Amino acid sequence: MKRHSIPLLLAALVIGLAGCNTVGGAGKDVSSAGKAVTGAAKDVKEDIKN
Repeated sequence: MKRHSIPLLLAALVIGLAGCNTVGGAGKDVSSAGKAVTGAAKDVKEDIKN
């Protein structure tokens, strides 16, 4: 039993770390998209004022 638990634990650790990187990357993508939308909104607002 003990012999099987160590590889399973290591596999779970690797999958967990990969998941963290995926979520972190998705967060950066969403942040970049939000900044682009904010910039576009500011441009439109300035165009309306002029």
